[in-house]
Amino acid sequence: MDPFDGKLWRAGDAGLEEASVAGLFNQRVPSRRPRAVVRAATVADVVAGVKLAAQEGWQVTVRAGGHSWTAWSLRDQALLIDVSDLRDLAYDPSTGIATVGAGARGGHDLDPFLARHDRFFPVGHAPSVGVAGFLLQGGLGWNTRGWGWAVEHLESVDVVTASGELVRCSEEENADLFWMARGSGPGFAGVVTSFRLRTRPRFRHLTHATWTYPVDMAPEVLSWYAECRHAVPAEVEVALVGCTVPGLGQVVVVDALSFDGHAGSLDALETSPVLERALSRETTLGASFADLLAAQDDANPEGHRYHVDNAFLTGPADDWCRALAPTYGSLPTPLTFTVLGDLGPAARRARSDMAFSVDTDLYFAAYVVSDMPSGDARCQDWLARTMADLVPSSAGCYLGDSDLATRSDRVMSDAAWQRYQQVRDDRDPERRFPGFLGVPDQAAETVAPPCHWTGPPRPGGGLVSLP
Repeated sequence: MDPFDGKLWRAGDAGLEEASVAGLFNQRVPSRRPRAVVRAATVADVVAGVKLAAQEGWQVTVRAGGHSWTAWSLRDQALLIDVSDLRDLAYDPSTGIATVGAGARGGHDLDPFLARHDRFFPVGHAPSVGVAGFLLQGGLGWNTRGWGWAVEHLESVDVVTASGELVRCSEEENADLFWMARGSGPGFAGVVTSFRLRTRPRFRHLTHATWTYPVDMAPEVLSWYAECRHAVPAEVEVALVGCTVPGLGQVVVVDALSFDGHAGSLDALETSPVLERALSRETTLGASFADLLAAQDDANPEGHRYHVDNAFLTGPADDWCRALAPTYGSLPTPLTFTVLGDLGPAARRARSDMAFSVDTDLYFAAYVVSDMPSGDARCQDWLARTMADLVPSSAGCYLGDSDLATRSDRVMSDAAWQRYQQVRDDRDPERRFPGFLGVPDQAAETVAPPCHWTGPPRPGGGLVSLP
C-alpha cells in the first residue's frame, strides 16, 4: 500500500491526466506529462513522495498552485508532488512571524489571515499567486520599491531534501539551502513545505491615484516618468501601465498607491509636462486593499492563455524609452497589458546573501492574454519583438515572469550562478530535481548529468533539464 494520506496516481490510473494539469493557471498547457502525481495532504506525504521517486528512479517536480506561466511543474516521466493543499497558517504575536504552508495563496489566503492580526506581508499583486513560487523566485510584491523583495523578509523554510529528509533552513541552519531558496525558483533542489515570514504592521491608510493618457503621448510620458520616479517617496508604489480601456482604446496609465504616505506623497506625479492632455485623473482616499486585489484578479482572468516575459532595465533612459514607446499602441489583444515598475532604492544594493541577484531599479513585464489557440502565434510574435527591442537594455530577467524555454536570459549574477551550481552539486548530485525549463543565459554551455533512470525509455521530444 502506498504510504500517503493524500492521493497517488500512477501511469494507467484513472484521474492521472486530470491530476497532472490540476491547478494550472495558464491554459496554454504544454504536452509534457509526469509519470505519477502525489497530491500531498501532509508534510509526511511530501517526504514519502521524494523517497518513492528515489526508489523508482524518477525526478521530482513541485506544484503549489500559482500562476507559473510556463508550467514549470510539468516534466515528462517525473513524479509531480502537488503541495497546494498545504495551506495551514499561524501567527506568533510575540515575534511578528507568520508560518505559511506552501500551498497558501497570497491575496486569497495569507492577506485576510494577517489582516485579522493587524499585520501585513507584501504578497503578489494578483491574489491567486501562490506563496511558494512567489517567494522562491524573489517575490515582486506590493511596494517592492519601499520594502524590498518579499523574499528579503523570509525568516526560515522547511524543506524536504533530495534524500527525503525534512530540515529547517535559515541563516543559522542549512544556510546553503536557505541561500538557494531565496531566488532559484524552479531550480531549487528540494520541496519547501512551509515558510516563516517576518510581517510588518498593517497600513492605516491607502491613497490610490491614476493618470490616464492617450497612447500617442507614450514617448513624452515615458521620458518624464524616467526622471520623476526618483522624486516619489519610498512609501509609494508607482508604475506605468499600458492597457486597453473600454471606450478609450489603448492608453498609458500612471498608477500610484501610497501606503500611509504624507499628504504630498503623490505630488511628483502631477508634474508631467503633458498633464493637460490626460484623459482622466482619479484619486481615491482611503482606498480598499480588497478592492485593489479584486482589480488585479480582473486584470489576470482565469481560463485564458498567457504569453509572458520581462526584463530588468539598465542603461540610458533614452534607449529603453525608445524601445518601449511603440508597445503602448500595438497591444495584440484587448486583455494584454504591460507594466513598467520603478523598484527604487530597494533594488540598489549588492546582493550576496541570496540567489536572487540581478534586479535593477526598473522592471518591465508584458502579459499577453488571449482566448483562442489560433491567436498564439500572433501573440508570441508580438512578445518576441517587444523583448528583442529591449535586449540592449536588459540586465536579466525575473524568474516569476519568465519563459526560459522561449527566450534565454540571465537569472542570477555570475557569482550567484557559480554558487548555485555548487549548492546543487552538494545537495542533489543525482539531479533528483530537474532544474530550469530551458537554459538560463549564463548556463548555455552547461549540461546536467541525468538522474538515474530505471524505468522504460524516456519518450523523445521533451526539453532537456538544464543545468
